[in-house]
Amino acid sequence: MSPSAWLRGSRRPSWLSDPKVLRTEVLGGLVVALALIPEAISFSIIAGVDPAVGLFASFTMAVTIALVGGRPAMISAATGAVALVIAPLNREHGFGYLVAAVILAGVFQIVLGALGVAKLMRFVPRSVMVGFVNSLAVLIFMAQVPEMTDVPWPVYPLIAAGLAMMVFFPRLTSVVPAPLVSIVILTVITVAAGIAVPTVGDKGDLPSALPVPGLPDVPFTLDTLTTVAPYAFAMALVGLMESLMTAKLVDDITDTRSSKTRESLGQGVANIVTGFFGGMGGCAMIGQTMINVRVSGARTRLSTFLAGAFLMVLCIVFGPVVSDIPMAALVAVMVMVSVATFDWHSIAPRTLRRMPLGETVVMLVTVVCVVATHNLAIGVVVGSITAMVVFARRVARLAEVTAVTDPDGATVVYRVTGELFFASSNELVGQFSYATDPDRVVIDLSAAHIWDASSVAALDAVETKYAQRGKTVEIVGLNEPSARMHKTLSGELAGG
Repeated sequence: MSPSAWLRGSRRPSWLSDPKVLRTEVLGGLVVALALIPEAISFSIIAGVDPAVGLFASFTMAVTIALVGGRPAMISAATGAVALVIAPLNREHGFGYLVAAVILAGVFQIVLGALGVAKLMRFVPRSVMVGFVNSLAVLIFMAQVPEMTDVPWPVYPLIAAGLAMMVFFPRLTSVVPAPLVSIVILTVITVAAGIAVPTVGDKGDLPSALPVPGLPDVPFTLDTLTTVAPYAFAMALVGLMESLMTAKLVDDITDTRSSKTRESLGQGVANIVTGFFGGMGGCAMIGQTMINVRVSGARTRLSTFLAGAFLMVLCIVFGPVVSDIPMAALVAVMVMVSVATFDWHSIAPRTLRRMPLGETVVMLVTVVCVVATHNLAIGVVVGSITAMVVFARRVARLAEVTAVTDPDGATVVYRVTGELFFASSNELVGQFSYATDPDRVVIDLSAAHIWDASSVAALDAVETKYAQRGKTVEIVGLNEPSARMHKTLSGELAGG
């Protein structure tokens, strides 16, 4: 890092000079820490490990990424996507292999970050981002449904009360985050009145000590590497996909820019640290990030750091108190997050009437894939591919061929306009009148651009068809890149 970059990165944080910002960051981190506990325990169950493993991972991921990540205020912790990827490895080979995979995944993420994988985010269209956000909101809500089924009846009025407090309390004051007020009041009510409802403690035992670093308990052999590498690479890709998409979402919400390359490298470092501390790994947590950024209003790295620090303090020091928090209070927070996250404007009738059908289809495909697979990365990939297909079909129709015959009838000039690539060039060969055209044919490409070998092959096919009839073809008007590609590939693409 250059001295100037170091100086820019070491400027005095805003929370040191502004007490209001400090209060927002501290309270935001506290709310996130409270919401992280049941989530981390649930993801530990999915991965088939002890609850402490998920909680340790959330602690180390949040604290580390706060220092080395590229997107301030974004929360990284143990996630369901990562748990789903590594659960089979833990089930088939044991916990030591899981930890080894987490460390190797971190190495992969650093390599991918250094190779510039973050730059691929520019190819994710807006319609996919809208689908990503909407499917995220749906998944957050769906994750709360089990907490609202087959439960004692007091759970429902508690959830309703929590939602009401989060809607109306900000009208009184914004000094304290409404979710924190809701959690505290509902906990006091259930404990004081002795209301028997599911609590955080019912999810699993909280750790009583800090994690201790160590090496994974596996043989350091090539066989171990080949066993964990596929899981580690899948975890690296899923983690980067969710983290970079979340970073882009936070950029839009806060009207700020972040370093996606630094975030990719930071995710790798955080997973390596987490693995050495015996955690299950993780990536950006979208729901908790929305709590921190959109609900609490946090904007700096302090809230991310404190979310991890408070998580361990709450578990180790205040474990008995935290265990008494009713799940209904946290469910209400997450339901509010899902409502606030969903892009309601995207499904408004007025928007749907004006939006091109292809854009709406891409958004719906993304949502359906994510909800069906419960994997945000799969939805983003499928949505992006769908967007490319829609774009290719739309651009292919822009290529047109018009013919003008000279008055003397000796020459015909075909003017081609538009972008020539594999989709549009397939129709190009059929746009010429080979049998009836005069002996001299001019193809004017001054208003066109050749993008790929398919277009060169199509032009070769046109020239061949005319040559078979004893007619000559002259191609004119090529811009420099098109001329270079045509000169390099023309005559070299026919099968032999």
